[in-house]
Amino acid sequence: MDHEGVSRPPAPRTPVPARAADVVREPDVEAAPPGLGNRVGRVRDVVTASVAGHGGAPRWFSGVFAGVQAAVLSLVVVAVPALAAYVATSADPTNAGVEWPRAVAVGAGIWALAHGGALTAGGATITLVPLGITVLALFSAHASARRSALPGLGSWLAGILAYAAVTALVVVLAGSAGPVGAGPGPLLRLALGTVLVAGTGLGTGMVRARRLRELTRPWWSPVPPLVRSGAVAGVLVVALLAGAASLLAGAWVVSGRAAQGDVVAGLGVDLFGGTLLAVAQVAVAPNFVLWALAWLVGPGFVIGEGTLYSPAEIVSGPLPALPLLGALPTDAGGLLRWVPLVVLVAGCLAGWWLHRRLAATRAWEPFAASACAAVTAGVLVAVGTMAAGGSVGPGRLAVVGGSAVLVGGSVLLGTLAGAVLTSVPTDPVVRRAVTQRLRRGGAPSVEPTPQAQPAPAEQADA
Repeated sequence: MDHEGVSRPPAPRTPVPARAADVVREPDVEAAPPGLGNRVGRVRDVVTASVAGHGGAPRWFSGVFAGVQAAVLSLVVVAVPALAAYVATSADPTNAGVEWPRAVAVGAGIWALAHGGALTAGGATITLVPLGITVLALFSAHASARRSALPGLGSWLAGILAYAAVTALVVVLAGSAGPVGAGPGPLLRLALGTVLVAGTGLGTGMVRARRLRELTRPWWSPVPPLVRSGAVAGVLVVALLAGAASLLAGAWVVSGRAAQGDVVAGLGVDLFGGTLLAVAQVAVAPNFVLWALAWLVGPGFVIGEGTLYSPAEIVSGPLPALPLLGALPTDAGGLLRWVPLVVLVAGCLAGWWLHRRLAATRAWEPFAASACAAVTAGVLVAVGTMAAGGSVGPGRLAVVGGSAVLVGGSVLLGTLAGAVLTSVPTDPVVRRAVTQRLRRGGAPSVEPTPQAQPAPAEQADA
């Protein structure tokens, strides 16, 4: 009843909207048509709902699921062609003693090689990292985390540990053909590479780019803006050089297609063998681009001991039977000696960006920013050159790729010179300081000589 004694029905309650964090999408099992992709999606939805609280599992369990999924997916992509190659060649009498687990072990070893491990075969150790498979593993980790993992530090760390656990199982599966038979060095590189691949892929998948900037702000905000601007300019130089190297590598492939065709004809592969050969070339395509970058910078690269491919000189030798190597350059000298000036041009563009970006208050700041850009570019290129090189066989083939010290040092010097040429003379603070110094040095001001003042005692006597 109200205050007038009249009985009225209770007022309907307005439903309170649920918070977005409390709403968990239930897996729509009945509406999904049958199929492998839908079954995988239903499993993912069940795991996500369980992690969010419906199943009582902690949040980090989603990271474990994403890490295992990422490792298994990329491993399957590598192991299936190896197993298919075994099936295609099983009728060959020379392969009578080879069982199918051996083919799977080889595929597992190649997957571990893409994470920094090593392969051993016939007394030779292969350490050349197929960066194409590394990129595949990064993408697999990114996509798995984006679809299955809940953001959080615990999920991220759990995903890395799960990915590392799968890697350990792969090492055991590869046996003596994997990094175990190559000594402790490849095992250490494999551990570091696994953490880098899993951490980078899962981290970028769990957190959006803008959110990642906010999360990492406590780490980079104490760094002076001068150093941050220089580092970004160095990354710009690397991006410009990588783009130019990609175009150069494409031009080499187009111009050398006749030699590549001769290699394919000499191998006599069928359709299936040609497909596997194409997959192998895709796996080392990023390495080929980084070799082109080493050529572009000046020091060049080698394909076996005693060879050299650079703008100034070419010393060739016997090459492995890989069609992609038929695209290697054949000309040197003449105007090609001036090709390394592209590093100077990239440095000039980075210096112009620094001039537009940096608000210098002291005359030495443009020099310091240019030095930071040069160091960043040189270190990044040196790391890439080191990752793209290694051993592909015994004897002279134990040396493949460019020299990280020479290539990185050339990029550092060229970037420093170009950045200083454009950022320093155009800076108003530097021009003002130089003008003041020239005025003081060129036309010194003549001040009157002070007259001798009498001593206080003499003044008293006067």
